[in-house]
Amino acid sequence: MRILITNDDGINAPGLIVAEAIANQVAQELAGEKAEIWTVAPAFEQSGVGHCISYTSPFMIAELEPRRFAAEGSPADCVLAALYDVMPDRPDLVISGVNRGNNSAENALYSGTLGAAMEAALQGLPAIALSQYMGMGTKDLDSPFQAAERFGPEIVQKLIEAGPWDKGANYPLFYNVNFPPIGSELVKGVRAAPQGWRHDAFFGTEAHHSPSGRKFLWIKGGPQANPSEPGMDLTLNLEGYVSVTPMRADLTANDRLSALEDLFA
Repeated sequence: MRILITNDDGINAPGLIVAEAIANQVAQELAGEKAEIWTVAPAFEQSGVGHCISYTSPFMIAELEPRRFAAEGSPADCVLAALYDVMPDRPDLVISGVNRGNNSAENALYSGTLGAAMEAALQGLPAIALSQYMGMGTKDLDSPFQAAERFGPEIVQKLIEAGPWDKGANYPLFYNVNFPPIGSELVKGVRAAPQGWRHDAFFGTEAHHSPSGRKFLWIKGGPQANPSEPGMDLTLNLEGYVSVTPMRADLTANDRLSALEDLFA
């Protein structure tokens, strides 16, 4: 069994070590000595780049040690580099993460962690994005990734064994897993959940001036601790549950198709 690991926090991110530990545990359980873990991750942090690919410029890639590479590109670039340059054989699974911060609700749309999983799915590979919600309940822990470390291996293995990783009616399946912002002993369980929406957490800009007087804009995010509708991914995370959301790269608003057909009939 071959597992490819990537992320958007970068090759030196602590969450990547957690993802590699999860992958090792799962691979050993399912394949034993035949397990192979490969890592291709961004050389620098790529948070918020979504499904971006470096279509108009090349990027450098370097082997740091056997089966471990850093690429000066996006998370989706890392998946492409692994499939078409680095790995002699295609992986059986792609794990993206463990992201430092949640990718629940609308965060999923900006997430490079999800972008890598989406690219893997479009390439016909099973893919799981893992993200650790951060908050008051994680700031004083020895490891803020406690929930991911405890529940990640079991969830990944269950998703692998459950299958099928179908092609779907339009686009293939991938999974978005978010661990709650609490210690592992406080986690209430795992729940399947749809993607939510924080109605008051949109991004904006904040202006600052350099000593030379030049104006710079910083991107500023909204609050991350406000729930949305009951049963949604982020609401469950804030209630102490791990959320598992099945996703496809289909942006069609199916609820509006019928009305449009009538409008343009």
